[in-house]
Amino acid sequence: MPAFGPVLYIVGLVLALLAGVMVIPALVDALTGHEDWQVFAASALVTLFAGVSLMLTTQGTRTVALNLRQAFILTTLLWLVVALFGALPFAFSDLQMSYTDAFFEAMSGVTTTGSTVIVGLDTAPPGLLLWRALLQWLGGIGIIVIAMGILPMLSVGGMQLFKTEAFDTPEKALPRTAKLAGGLAMLYAGITLAWTFMLYFAGMSGFDALAHAMTTIATGGYSTKDASVGHYDSVLIDYIITAGMLAGSLPFIAYLKAVRGDARMLLQDSQVRWFLSITGTAVVMAAAWQFLTLDTGPLDALRYAAFNCISVMTGTGYATTDFGLWGGFGMSLMLFLMFLGGCAGSTTCGVKIFRIQIAYATARTQMKRLLRPHGVFIPHYNRKPVPEDVSTAVMGFLITYVLCFLMLSMLLGLLGLDFVTAVSGAATAISNVGPGLGEIIGPAGNFSTLPDAAKWALSIAMLMGRLELFTVLILFAPSFWRG
Repeated sequence: MPAFGPVLYIVGLVLALLAGVMVIPALVDALTGHEDWQVFAASALVTLFAGVSLMLTTQGTRTVALNLRQAFILTTLLWLVVALFGALPFAFSDLQMSYTDAFFEAMSGVTTTGSTVIVGLDTAPPGLLLWRALLQWLGGIGIIVIAMGILPMLSVGGMQLFKTEAFDTPEKALPRTAKLAGGLAMLYAGITLAWTFMLYFAGMSGFDALAHAMTTIATGGYSTKDASVGHYDSVLIDYIITAGMLAGSLPFIAYLKAVRGDARMLLQDSQVRWFLSITGTAVVMAAAWQFLTLDTGPLDALRYAAFNCISVMTGTGYATTDFGLWGGFGMSLMLFLMFLGGCAGSTTCGVKIFRIQIAYATARTQMKRLLRPHGVFIPHYNRKPVPEDVSTAVMGFLITYVLCFLMLSMLLGLLGLDFVTAVSGAATAISNVGPGLGEIIGPAGNFSTLPDAAKWALSIAMLMGRLELFTVLILFAPSFWRG
């Protein structure tokens, strides 16, 4: 117990806070006359009991500083435990969901994936719809804090590139991260509130505007409608949410600096320029394809291309049309975009743009060395030399990412899924995108008909993808537990 006491104390504290959050949808259901408030009340009591029990059991270790191994365990355990207890309202609700479905829905929410097994969102209790949005909103702010304070310190997948002197050890990282979280939370809430008002004045109800604003900024993609954002069929709403998805894909530390009077990072960060360039290129290609081959009007083609390409690339997962009907090129483009993601320090998932930049710079340097073996060539990122350990970490991450994707695809195939469903399901889970491709899990379908084993496999893949693979994989190394 002493070795893991500090970890369990923090987990207990988070569970107690999660129980408090469950009160919000309980009040919404109670005020609107839905009996589902009892579901949230019961879930909150169970969660609070578990959290307080952990805190009381480990109270004597709460002031002990965490070491590197404990930081790895804490990061994974927090996401896992929040999903385990966040599933309770789904399992207890009148939707008659099995715990497998409930856990899948909760894990998809807290990892901001957006894949769903629920059918009948249009008639679901408002408390449950709000709970889905809250899970994604909390997951979004959570990953920003983790990505800025914890993952660089753990040197996960090249994230040490963003390490600062103030965040170089667990003893320094956790207190400073907690301090930084306050400013980020206020900024995150402010941006969410701004998009809530914009969506409300664009024609959404107040409830729908709040729910969609939370899942837009979190790049999560849970909607309150079965037809997703396509239900509203509004050009203005489409473009407001498109702008929100872009906003959630940029480094939030850049917003924080801009608020404090220094906007240079937003203007000069090369990953921001790369992200916007790749996004713009994909949108133009998709719009041109629709216009030339599907007889879609130019303005509609641009609208659908911008919304759905950005939704998939940022891992948000909203849909306004079934892009599975765009033909071979459209589906291939969407599959490619699933892997990319946004900027480091944002709410997005996927490979991340900075890793693509470093891989490109490393490959380009290697080609120069082939042509001039005696020359000295060094890869650069943001006009600074890339340390060798960062290049190695990024290349290792990319190889591991591909291997995990291939293994998951084969596993889903073994479980009886067809090729398109297996491949796109693996891609959308490990990249935390939301919808896949094909008739079953595409934009017009959902994951409810998949076998339970596939749902558990996809849930684990969502967790791994959200926490940058190595944070979870290292826990399975025997040397980790011996060290």
